[in-house]
Amino acid sequence: MVDAENSGFLVSSKAELKRKQKQKKKAKSGGFESLGLSPNVFRAVKRKGYRVPTPIQRKTMPLILHGADVVAMARTGSGKTAAFLIPMIEKLKQHVPQGGVRALILSPTRDLALQTLKFTTELGRYTDLRTSLLVGGDSMESQFAELAQNPDVIIATPGRLMHHLTEVDDMSLRTVEYVVFDEADALFGMGFAEQLHKILAQLSENRQTLLFSATLPSVLADFVKAGLRDPQMVRLDVESRIPPDLKLVFFTMRPEEKYAALVYLIREQISSDEQTMIFASTRHHVEFLKLLFELEGVESSISYSDMDQDARKINISKFRSRRTMLLFVTDVAARGIDIPFLDNVIIWDFPPSPKIFVHRVGRVARAGRTGTAYSFVTSEDMAYFLDLHLFLSKPIRAAPTEEEVLKDSKGVVAKINEAISDGVTVYGRFPQTVLDLVQDKIREMIDLSADLSAQLKVCANAYEKYAEVKPLPSKASIRRVKDLPREGLHPMFINVIGVNELTALAFSERLKSFRPKQTVLEAEGEAAKSKHLQGPSSQWVDVMKRKRAVHEQIINKVHEQRSSGDRTKEVEHEIIPVKAKGRRAGGLGHNPLCHHDDWYSAGILSCLYGALGLMILFFLLYLFVLETSGSKRKAKSFRDEEYFISPVPMNQHLEAGLSVRADQGFGSNRYY
Repeated sequence: MVDAENSGFLVSSKAELKRKQKQKKKAKSGGFESLGLSPNVFRAVKRKGYRVPTPIQRKTMPLILHGADVVAMARTGSGKTAAFLIPMIEKLKQHVPQGGVRALILSPTRDLALQTLKFTTELGRYTDLRTSLLVGGDSMESQFAELAQNPDVIIATPGRLMHHLTEVDDMSLRTVEYVVFDEADALFGMGFAEQLHKILAQLSENRQTLLFSATLPSVLADFVKAGLRDPQMVRLDVESRIPPDLKLVFFTMRPEEKYAALVYLIREQISSDEQTMIFASTRHHVEFLKLLFELEGVESSISYSDMDQDARKINISKFRSRRTMLLFVTDVAARGIDIPFLDNVIIWDFPPSPKIFVHRVGRVARAGRTGTAYSFVTSEDMAYFLDLHLFLSKPIRAAPTEEEVLKDSKGVVAKINEAISDGVTVYGRFPQTVLDLVQDKIREMIDLSADLSAQLKVCANAYEKYAEVKPLPSKASIRRVKDLPREGLHPMFINVIGVNELTALAFSERLKSFRPKQTVLEAEGEAAKSKHLQGPSSQWVDVMKRKRAVHEQIINKVHEQRSSGDRTKEVEHEIIPVKAKGRRAGGLGHNPLCHHDDWYSAGILSCLYGALGLMILFFLLYLFVLETSGSKRKAKSFRDEEYFISPVPMNQHLEAGLSVRADQGFGSNRYY
């Protein structure tokens, strides 16, 4: 009997030991088990489909669970929403009837707030926590009813939350323990500064504050850190600001060709079972493109800021459920919107800010999936295109011309593939023959449709207004655009276009670069002289000859200077040596720089030379004093490194792309 008991004891000890070893192994695995989540929260996480925390979740969730303030930056699609929702639900645990609002999540747009509400409901399905959504466009009465039920969590946009704080006298935020600024740079850059200041003034000082964003500039991050309690900075994916599985494709074209390029791309290049999101500059372009594709027989959804909230929900839900495969949007959908199976993004209007581009293309290639981002680049957008690649630190290369492809197609394709594998962005043109065919069809559709014709005029006026408020590219990029080589056909179409068509395209490109030696006046004059006709046309040849005799030498010199790029020749050409012709009273004639008629100028020069000598002397004396004083005592820095914000960024192009301005927000412009 004793042996049986002993054996039973030994068996139970082995089972307990195995269970402990299994728990220890799970804790070391780096999964959600190692976070020590409660059973209800862990069960919801597993039901959501999360298996292993993403890098941003692995870095931030332990800090948040320990109560630290966190400023977190990671690229789009990295799981930032779950990184602050899971610790929030774990800390709140259950509903407290008289506890008041205990968590506040601020979002810059209604769509992002709706998505956050959806994730909160899914992750808190096994708890009794109550959540209230306060966004513009919804009924105030229904939101009053939700607030009357004492919600634990409020997800809101700053404007509507301030509206409730002013309307409801007994509404207080003093009980809030957990505050999240989602897409923090957008909140600070969209004109919400006054509302945020008032909201923060009503919060308790003992709150835990979190800031999450994909594109938070370091200057703003340092600024907000100064107002937090010993904050922890987590910055991931600094080098790769776009998803690694994202394929970038850039097409160059004229503005009037973008409609035809979009129709051809969706009809011929993108599969019918792939979902695509198309970004346009204004809501009028969104309406026009939707109407255009309806006439093409393609059903689509739309979303923009001025749209009715219920209509936006219906359109987004139709796209999420794959009842429509196209979604035309403005930049209101560029932030944080998660479409689970989105395959492509088409940037119909190129964005003026690299930060907006990052958020647009971040809708695809999320959570380990692959995706493609197609961008239409006009001649006006080339400077923005260069700014973007300086921000991304990616080299660019023009596609080889049609003549180069005809000479050695296999070698050219091999070089292009090698460049793309090395991270080089190759940009090129659409086939002109394809665009011409589609453009004729679109022009016919517009002529036959009164709605399309009227909407096209509205789009033109809206784009003029949009161009007025669009920020300018950097001056350096504007200068670099002039030095870019002529791009050829995009590599994507090399195998699509036949040899005969490629030859025709090469011939048309040679025609575009052809510059005749004679003007129209000379050609007509030569024809008149050959026919022995008298009149004004026969005199034009003589006029142009005299004109060429006067200006041709200067024009040739300018071309030589541009081709050589040697600026010293221009300087030497501009400096005209002055010879001394005589001697003037006062001894000024001895100066080889002065003319006998320029004695006054020579006197000024002498004074300037004397002043310059004194300045150099004082400067050397100043350096000597600094050196001797520095050897005696070490200068002390007046600034506190912990709170000092340097005005000079470490990476100029990166910080310029991440800059926050009130007039550059994706939702701050009324024409969106």
